[in-house]
Amino acid sequence: MARVVVIGGGFGGLASAARLAKLGHEVTLIEQERTLGGALTTIEKDGFRWDAGPTSTLLPAVIRDFFRKSGRAAEKEIDLVPLEPVAQHRFADETVLDLPGGSRAAQLDAIESALGRGAGARWVSYVDDFAEVWEALRKDWFERPWSPEHAPKQTRALLETRLTLQKLVAKEFKDSRLRDLALHATRFEGHDPRNVPAWVGVWSYVEQNFGAWTLPGGMGQLTGVLAERLATRGVTVTTSTTATDLVVEAGRVVAVSTTAGDLAADVVVVAIDPRRLPALADQVARTMPVIPPVMCHMGIVGEVPDLPHEVVIHGDPCLVLRTNGTAPDGAHAWTVLGRGRLAEDIVTALQRSGIRVRDQVEVRIDRSPRELVADWNGSPSGVLWQGRGTVRHRMGTTSPIAGVYLAGAHTTPGAGLPSVGLSAALVAQVVGPA
Repeated sequence: MARVVVIGGGFGGLASAARLAKLGHEVTLIEQERTLGGALTTIEKDGFRWDAGPTSTLLPAVIRDFFRKSGRAAEKEIDLVPLEPVAQHRFADETVLDLPGGSRAAQLDAIESALGRGAGARWVSYVDDFAEVWEALRKDWFERPWSPEHAPKQTRALLETRLTLQKLVAKEFKDSRLRDLALHATRFEGHDPRNVPAWVGVWSYVEQNFGAWTLPGGMGQLTGVLAERLATRGVTVTTSTTATDLVVEAGRVVAVSTTAGDLAADVVVVAIDPRRLPALADQVARTMPVIPPVMCHMGIVGEVPDLPHEVVIHGDPCLVLRTNGTAPDGAHAWTVLGRGRLAEDIVTALQRSGIRVRDQVEVRIDRSPRELVADWNGSPSGVLWQGRGTVRHRMGTTSPIAGVYLAGAHTTPGAGLPSVGLSAALVAQVVGPA
């Protein structure tokens, strides 16, 4: 049995702690804030409740695997449901596409109908090309710790490619709407597609084949369920405690220095941005965090347009409207996020897009990128893509310090609930049972 200290109470830290405790280790989790969850929490005001961060997830198997490997099955704890459509996309020419997930045929039909003859076939051909990419990445990137010296030549070539997502998409599509569709996720996460490797487009394949999923009432409730799982597994949880550094002797971690004193440790899981710990900061000096979008939570009264869970308004700025919040009777809890040239109030920008609810907003919480980073003690979007070298410069599951492992958005395989959940599974795989 190892003494394990997990630093960070976001999704990556919670999932790592529960998995390692189930494997028989003595686990302590420390979190700087008073509450757990990081970006996976909710915000409440005057009877309205919004997800603070993600409102859906891809690859539901990641969450199901976590519950199965740490205790009771997911079906006994949560109610994951598919989103239909995954999102509604509104383009500059006023074309509207309700994009389904989980079905190649459904995407083909929807895009063909909305964007014109040939568009659907062109899209599914583009997505089909990621099938082999997915299989390679699934085996060597997502499901086991990345090891260039042990990976097949095909996967190494894939991750080292000079082809960017921008160039791939420009080559594949003449229709600007299909280009916007292919690049949207990358752009809205805060990356420049000119600096993103082409293989990152595999998430279009994942969305098409496995769909997008959510929890009725908001994804933020997942944190409460995870906290209960930690209690069941006997994890010691300490909040309002900041990790200040790692204590290293002879190349091996022996403790974590915190604002409440040192915690002895045989194993440490760093589930925060490693640049916040001096012992690891030099290892990621060549990386940069992603800046979050502008965010506004709105409490709206009266009648509103009938809109799906998520509406993407393409353009500059690009707006994303999420309608899944919980509100009193006769009201609605929406969140709008913005990226790009946002030269006016974000609710006014939403009004100009044709979704006219500005005069019905009674409750409003604005959150700037700076405030979000401060609230979450870092960026939940992880590491900024700065070209193919980012794969080497970002830390992986293991570290140069014996006994120190990494989970969360800042490590392999990346940001987003599926990748963060997989990072915790990778840590448990490397540490192994007690």
